[in-house]
Amino acid sequence: MTALNNSSNWQTLCHKDDLVKYSGVCALLDNEQQVAIFFIDDENVFTISNWDPAGKANVLYRGLIGDDNGEVFVASPLYKERFSLSSGQCLDDESLSVTSYVTRIEQEQVQVLV
Repeated sequence: MTALNNSSNWQTLCHKDDLVKYSGVCALLDNEQQVAIFFIDDENVFTISNWDPAGKANVLYRGLIGDDNGEVFVASPLYKERFSLSSGQCLDDESLSVTSYVTRIEQEQVQVLV
């Protein structure tokens, strides 16, 4: 687990105060790729790609958060596919998935492992 604590592997995306509980915000990863950050509580912050593979648009941060038997997901605002926030796998269509990122809050900064 030493690599996880190496600060060079973590990218800061935003400040914790930029997040809205039970909602998503959009940020840029490496100034190129859009990601969606979802804040549930201090122990549950998730980051996935913002690209909806079914709708072909960067919109997942605008989706609705839900829970299906302990699996926290976001439902796309376009076609309503549900994507697991922990794995990125689509819960409705096994052929669809998005990238998920290990996320933490360190000294009030939201960071992802890259």
